[in-house]
Amino acid sequence: MVDRNPVSGARPSRAAPVRDTRDGSPAGQSAQVIPLRSAKRGGDAAAEVVGEHGDASVVSLPGSSDVPGQRASSEPISGRIADHDDLVPESAVKALNFLRARLTGDFDVDEYGFDSELTDSVLLPALRLLYDRWFRVEVHGAENLPLGGGGLVVCNHSGTIPLDGLMTMVAVHDNHPKQRHLRLLGADLVFQLPFVGSFARKAGLTLACHPDAERMLRGGELVGVFPEGFKGVGKPFGARYKLQRFGRGGFISAALRTGVPIIPCAIIGAEETYPKLGDIKPLARLLGLPYFPVTPFFPLLGPLGAVPLPTKWHIEFGEPVCTEAEADDAWDDPMRVLTLTDRVRESMQQLLYERLAQRGDVFRD
Repeated sequence: MVDRNPVSGARPSRAAPVRDTRDGSPAGQSAQVIPLRSAKRGGDAAAEVVGEHGDASVVSLPGSSDVPGQRASSEPISGRIADHDDLVPESAVKALNFLRARLTGDFDVDEYGFDSELTDSVLLPALRLLYDRWFRVEVHGAENLPLGGGGLVVCNHSGTIPLDGLMTMVAVHDNHPKQRHLRLLGADLVFQLPFVGSFARKAGLTLACHPDAERMLRGGELVGVFPEGFKGVGKPFGARYKLQRFGRGGFISAALRTGVPIIPCAIIGAEETYPKLGDIKPLARLLGLPYFPVTPFFPLLGPLGAVPLPTKWHIEFGEPVCTEAEADDAWDDPMRVLTLTDRVRESMQQLLYERLAQRGDVFRD
């Protein structure tokens, strides 16, 4: 039923909406403008959205510039969405900026090819899966690592496949108060393998030669060395945890020249990851490898046999051996170098025996 005018009987006419003279919108309903900045380049883009009450909202599309015809800013993605960080996860922002830097080449490496951003963002998180979940590494004596300046970490080598170096890198970084990177010295074979060599450089490895080692130590780097070489990593299972010959003591000479402390390091658990029972020497020569191992599961099970056994690892850093007290020309005296080499070797062997005496089950303790 429609109400009529009691006098004329006519229907009431619908009044026209009263306009606000300032912006032309209905009174009491002002236009809502929501400026947003984004990553789309070029031009002035906007979209009109009609609200539930009929009012228009103007939304600037991502990448639009505030000034027509002006090119969008090339600032990092995180800077452009800083005003809306509650809408975008921080991890996504970091991932986008990382990919942007990789695609544009806007990242830094040092003179040896070390890419610290790639190591922290990609390599270390991947290695932590093995470190925390598979080998369940426990670290002892991290307080013996120098807080700053150069230092030489001398480790025993084992395991058939040298995973011990990678796990020691994680142990130093994650347990050092300043999260220092351990710069490993690698054999020639590491840098001759396709893809492995370039990736090793980016991860902080460099060739095991005296000039590079001394330059790193003088530059205040924490350098890691495995003086047993292939003799240690490829020794048979029956000789596990028995240190092999340390060579001619070249690493000791580098420490003496630079006056940095020497930190003995004992790694327990790596020997049992790939128990080496034999060696196929003809195949090793054909492939240009120092050995071709035979383990209980490899090559019998093929690629599946290359999965390491989940042994329990312990990495212990011993008390530093000071080199500053040595004479300035001690590095040039073969007898002093050999004496100090034997001292470091005996310290490492003692650490191994003491830790083995405390260990129970290989896979749990």
